Amino acid sequence: MSKKIVATGIIAAAAGAIAGILFAPKSGKETRADIKKKAGEAKDYAVKQAGVVKDKASAGFAAAKKGAGTVAEDAKKAGRDVRDAVK
Repeated sequence: MSKKIVATGIIAAAAGAIAGILFAPKSGKETRADIKKKAGEAKDYAVKQAGVVKDKASAGFAAAKKGAGTVAEDAKKAGRDVRDAVK
């Protein structure tokens, strides 16, 4: 639910910024420059957030891999314990 709220907030902020630029009393040249600047800022932000997501995904993958290794070791130990108990 919180991801939807964040996404909605970002979209609303972008729509507000675009509306503000388009309805501002500036010349076409100034408006285009503002749009270009805001687009560059949006791109930089998106690239930064993609890096954050990549880092978090990598950390999650590493944790899952470590956990899977621990489970495998525990299962092997349990199997050896059962084998030894049967002997």
